[in-house]
Amino acid sequence: MSDAAATLQGVAAAPGARAWLFARARPTGRSGAAYALAAPAFVLMLLMLIGPLGGVVALSFTDYQLGAPSFAWIGLSNYHEMFADRVFWISLKNTLTYVGIVVPGALAFGLGVALLIQSGAGLRSWYRTVYFLPVMATLIAMAIVWEFMLHPQFGLVNGLLRAAGLQGHSWLQDRGTALYSLCAIGIWQATGFNMVLFLAGIVSIPKHLYDAAEIDGAESAWSRFRLVTWPMLGPVTLFVVAISAIRSFQVFDTVQVLTKGGPSKSSEVLIYTMYTEGFEFFRSGYGAAVTVVFLGFVLLLTLVKSALGNRGVHYA
Repeated sequence: MSDAAATLQGVAAAPGARAWLFARARPTGRSGAAYALAAPAFVLMLLMLIGPLGGVVALSFTDYQLGAPSFAWIGLSNYHEMFADRVFWISLKNTLTYVGIVVPGALAFGLGVALLIQSGAGLRSWYRTVYFLPVMATLIAMAIVWEFMLHPQFGLVNGLLRAAGLQGHSWLQDRGTALYSLCAIGIWQATGFNMVLFLAGIVSIPKHLYDAAEIDGAESAWSRFRLVTWPMLGPVTLFVVAISAIRSFQVFDTVQVLTKGGPSKSSEVLIYTMYTEGFEFFRSGYGAAVTVVFLGFVLLLTLVKSALGNRGVHYA
């Protein structure tokens, strides 16, 4: 018998060796079963997510036009044209402005409404339903309602201003107010969703923390909010900011229905630029390049959210 065979025989004869060898052999079978069970989800992800994403990236390096029988590879020409295009920079600036206004506005209003509802004694369910209605409603239908409300002649907003002795305004037809009107609609639409998230976070805060803060001298509502509620809502706030930013980058419905990017490109955003280039001017390659830039911003927000979330939340 060779030395190797003798060693294996000795190991097999040792107490617990068979169990050890069996445990070493089991992961192979489990790995095969795990791969088999994960294969349908992986194929679905490849077909529905990774495949189309790769197709968009590849399309951005071509001069393809929608309906054309052929195309040519042109490298980075679409990106060079895009970064030299004044309309692209206007739409990017408008998108960042929209995100910079809607995200903090929707966060503040959502948190404020959640605090008011949670502090109230009755009708909480009714108030939650009312404030959540804009989230459940179709945004295109609500945009049409807002179009009538902001109408310069017979709109409700100008009617209220005139009743108060103030002059009405062409909110959606003025370059100085069109984008900010869309921001106000975006805040109104996102407040209900943020309210629900903050309500869930507020309900989960242990009551004994408020009792301890009151014993330590935090008698006012503001002191309890500053010392207990706001720090404990850290993870929820991070999630709300990330989700609100991603959803704000995706604004399209209100722009398409209310302003169509006007007047004079003052309310045009990235997704609307993608839509016009790809489906009105049929420049699919250029529109794909704009899409890649848009996806880059969304990916950056996702990575920042993941990095901050992994750090955890520490309370002093």
